[in-house]
Amino acid sequence: MSEQQFSDSIRVEAKATYLPHESVPDQQRFVFSYDIAITNRGETRAQLLSRYWLITDAEQRHQEVRGEGVIGQQPLLAPGETYNYQSFVVLETQTGTMEGSYQFRDVEGHLFDAEIPRFALVPPFALH
Repeated sequence: MSEQQFSDSIRVEAKATYLPHESVPDQQRFVFSYDIAITNRGETRAQLLSRYWLITDAEQRHQEVRGEGVIGQQPLLAPGETYNYQSFVVLETQTGTMEGSYQFRDVEGHLFDAEIPRFALVPPFALH
């Protein structure tokens, strides 16, 4: 199986929510939570080893985040299993985007990346 076939076996869905009670717009602090659902659509178990995030604010400033697992865990996903978690991000502008990848290892030891599609960080009051 090629790396592309491995990476296609993992589906990542994200949904962001603006947190007005945590944000302080006058101080350029905009806080968003995001819910992630990671589904193993493949035929073998795969373990999430690490994450990479590219966070971009409205002024095109980038922040890169790398680390082991997610929220302190490295879940092992069986075929058809979905792992959900929630985290948060703080921006200095009222809008931005996030995207990235998770690195996985299958039961045979193959390493592969699963794309985290870009998603928007936009508070409701910023929508036109």
